[in-house]
Amino acid sequence: MFLEQVVNGIFLGSMYALVAIAFTLIMGIFGMLNIAVGEVFMLGAFFGMSLIMAGVPFHFALPLAMIGSGVVSLVIERLSFRPLRHAPLLVPLLSTIGFSILLQNLANIVWGTERLEFPGVAALPDLKLGSMVIPSVQFLVLGSAVALILALDLFIQRTRVGRGMRAVAENLETSSILGVEPNGIILVTFFVSGLLAGASGVFFGLTFSLIAPTIGLEVGLKGIAAMVVGGLGNMRGGIIGGLLIGITETLSVAYISASYRDVFVYSLLFLALIIRPEGILGTVQQEKGRA
Repeated sequence: MFLEQVVNGIFLGSMYALVAIAFTLIMGIFGMLNIAVGEVFMLGAFFGMSLIMAGVPFHFALPLAMIGSGVVSLVIERLSFRPLRHAPLLVPLLSTIGFSILLQNLANIVWGTERLEFPGVAALPDLKLGSMVIPSVQFLVLGSAVALILALDLFIQRTRVGRGMRAVAENLETSSILGVEPNGIILVTFFVSGLLAGASGVFFGLTFSLIAPTIGLEVGLKGIAAMVVGGLGNMRGGIIGGLLIGITETLSVAYISASYRDVFVYSLLFLALIIRPEGILGTVQQEKGRA
């Protein structure tokens, strides 16, 4: 029973990890939160639902929904970040809050305010590990999330654009002097952030079957919590934080009560802030300059 709940927590945490990484990518460059990531996650779920209901196979619907979410993230960069790069940090933060409200209201207009059923996909064989059975949906979601995280890690570590992202995250002004084109790198970073958030939204819909325009707020807050617990600006820290949040939530539901799940999740956040404010894998950094 305990091992099964841990596996369920890892599965849930993989979705939180994707959202945490989406936050982390922007945090690494700007040193601030893009609150609208939660709504990009929500739109990814609705894009996926609409595509599957239109008859698009899941293996095509997932990347198309991710691309749609990536484009939304680019719009956020163009309207909420680029014009405000030289403004005080609070200004673009407030701008993304406003943009998240706008996106949620647009979703209300397009899809309505009621919860909608996310269509299922073709059943796969369940995975059996001794006496424990992992449902095919969990196996599909976890495998896809791991594949995306590994692909992102290879992209950042092995490609020229990925090295440019790391350089801009280290120091935006210095990277420009060294020949990195920061505007292009920032666009790629926002697009990749949207891809990951959108993928997590599709996985959420596939897992919980019901979606609504309000789902972005709760998952977005837990993605932020995962990022803080794992370490601000650290991608691997976001993965660890997401898994810890997912396992904490699952165990609290299984052994205590579903009513207290958020109490334990955010208690973990506050505990992390008290014991290690920079996060598990985070380091104390000086404020970066902004272009």
